[in-house]
Amino acid sequence: MTTKKPQTESVDTPAGEARIHWYRAPEPRLVLALGHGAGGGVEARDLQALAAALPAHGVTVALVEQPWRVADRKVAPAPRALDTAWRALWPALAAPGLPVVAGGRSAGARVACRTAAELGAVAVVALSFPLHPPGRPEKSRAEELLGAGVPVLVVQGARDPFGRPEEFPPGVAPVAVPGGDHGFAVPKSAAKNGGVTQEDALAVIIDAVAGRLAGTPGG
Repeated sequence: MTTKKPQTESVDTPAGEARIHWYRAPEPRLVLALGHGAGGGVEARDLQALAAALPAHGVTVALVEQPWRVADRKVAPAPRALDTAWRALWPALAAPGLPVVAGGRSAGARVACRTAAELGAVAVVALSFPLHPPGRPEKSRAEELLGAGVPVLVVQGARDPFGRPEEFPPGVAPVAVPGGDHGFAVPKSAAKNGGVTQEDALAVIIDAVAGRLAGTPGG
């Protein structure tokens, strides 16, 4: 799967310059805006896979690069600063005049959940939602998912130390990615033994998101 070169738009925010990388659908019905996590950027395998696959389904994908990444800083700011930048970006995401689904991976998924209702997102796609810090299930962030105020799709690696699919509370039914860790990486040994390959794992993510968006208003 080859991702076409995106159109890049710079957006000024109170936290500094952000970037939106647009992967436009030929006949778009909605926009899926995806933010990255605190440990990486828009080059993440799941974000790139969705950007490559979804335009053929009528979904324009906007990969959002937070100001701290644009500035090449190594540590993400506090959640409040991430939310502030996301809010400032939103008018650019809504500019095409299409319904917008908010989303992201890890910290980006948390931002999307916290701001979706106030910004008018029609749904949320939460990839690798960090339900709790590794080894600290008592520090649950489930309220962010349950309080999003819009339909939420969670796609979660079966081996994610930030929360395995079975750890999520009633009312949240994650799509499990077999063998996937927090970055949706699967062990190479699994493929050698006839199990899930990396391509299989990405296909699960693409199918889950494309299927949900097909039933989303405007999708």
